Amino acid sequence: MAVEEMLSPLARPFSRRVLLGSLAAMTAGGAAFRSARAQESGLFPIVADDGAPIANYRLPSDVSPADLPGLLWHGPETADVVVFEFFDYNCPYCRKAAGDLDALVTKDKNVRLGLADNAVLGLGSFLTARVKQAVLRLYGPERAYQFHKQLFAHRGANDGVSALAVARSMGLDTSKIEESANSEMIGGIVKRHVQLAADLGFAASPSFALSSVGILGYPGPKSMARLIAASRKCDAPVCG
Repeated sequence: MAVEEMLSPLARPFSRRVLLGSLAAMTAGGAAFRSARAQESGLFPIVADDGAPIANYRLPSDVSPADLPGLLWHGPETADVVVFEFFDYNCPYCRKAAGDLDALVTKDKNVRLGLADNAVLGLGSFLTARVKQAVLRLYGPERAYQFHKQLFAHRGANDGVSALAVARSMGLDTSKIEESANSEMIGGIVKRHVQLAADLGFAASPSFALSSVGILGYPGPKSMARLIAASRKCDAPVCG
């Protein structure tokens, strides 16, 4: 059966209007938090590799990304620094960040990534996230992380069809993946990721949580390495 035919049940439960409307409502749910933090967007003097300032603010203490179901973890459990990234598979800045972060974790054995699906850039992003979550559920984090990298290596837009094609190229069982991705449980997990991103005020893609600080946008590999070093030293993105 062609991948396009296999995908049709995956797309069928969601009309574009209903899905994108619900995602917009989730994002709007974080508007009050973003407004409340508008005057605190320079909590630390974080500067990107190109010299641009990076907005950042203190995250609410009662919400933790680590509590999300379906986080894709990469890196040692004993790491002394944990970085949470909220990303979309159709975000070009997320594509750049994915390669840089992979290299960083390979080099620094005391960093752990928690990857969350802030799939808000269209129906294709949402369906891709569902397929990734199905791969994670069926094959575990190591295989799912390889799948995650392959999705960002894919040329062109990511959607349900291309995600299943990537899974097939890796020798994974796309019938089982599609069945799992179609489940209410998997859809609910992706929605929870999107909702938490909105609750945390993550209006930019990608956004990061590090040492209880929200960082809007990707600052670049050099800046990210500095933020991690500071977090390791003083439990803050920038040490005073």
